[in-house]
Amino acid sequence: MARKGPTGPGGLIIVDKPAGMTSHDVVGKVRRIAGTRRVGHAGTLDPMATGVLVLGVERATKLMNHLLLSDKTYLATIRLGASTSTDDAEGEVLATADASSIRLADVETGVARLTGDILQRPSSVSAIKVDGQRAYALVRAGETVDLAERPVSIERFELLSEPRHVDGFCDFDAVVDCSSGTYIRALARDLGAALGVGGHLTALRRTRVGAFELRHARTLGQLAELPDPIVLPLPRAIAEAMPVRTLLPDEASELSYGRTIEPAGIEGTYGGLTEDGTAVALLQEWGGRARPVLGFTPKT
Repeated sequence: MARKGPTGPGGLIIVDKPAGMTSHDVVGKVRRIAGTRRVGHAGTLDPMATGVLVLGVERATKLMNHLLLSDKTYLATIRLGASTSTDDAEGEVLATADASSIRLADVETGVARLTGDILQRPSSVSAIKVDGQRAYALVRAGETVDLAERPVSIERFELLSEPRHVDGFCDFDAVVDCSSGTYIRALARDLGAALGVGGHLTALRRTRVGAFELRHARTLGQLAELPDPIVLPLPRAIAEAMPVRTLLPDEASELSYGRTIEPAGIEGTYGGLTEDGTAVALLQEWGGRARPVLGFTPKT
């Protein structure tokens, strides 16, 4: 049963997404749990993937665009010896090759070449839009989609296990720290191609999005049992995600009208909170003034 909607400014709900659900499915569930339709997500996870999905509720939905560029961490299981139509285990197997001769040194060499600033071609079944339509929808309609390479940053791509050889395949676990826009299944595909045996992703768990980790996350079942499913109220969410500045009453009032205030010497986007913890605005400084780029409070 849906509960009465939030009466405050809302906040963030960090979901530990289960496998088999789309991000849109999760949003629908959280709308019912939180009792409001004002729910949005920052980035998506494929149905096969599990882990951290950041949702904004009520006024915190405005934060979503400021969280999209966050870096992320994934735990992945990669299979060498088979390529698939989707670059993951949910696709049709297109080709296989004996990967029983692949050794740890081979995998480490290939992984090293995919670490750092690289160009990556997203999977053809990604959600990237082509002429106004999602790439995966075009593929399902029988069209051939060849997406352009794009720059991504792979800060860490490390093995967590020795390669496991089973039935001619070579499986291993890895951790990946990467920029937004990176496709882990494309890493699996490209590694397999470089080693000449093909590759795809068999399991994926996102453990971090920016400042938000699994320790912040709750399952849908846990959220349904909480008196208030908003685990990170708006002020705390801002404080977790970026630097904050404590505002004087007159500064808060000026910002609520969209006016500028004196700068504080803080680089980038930061939060402006009152002494009692009310979220007023997100700020940026240029031209010798601190300027609101996103407001949360009604005019006072």
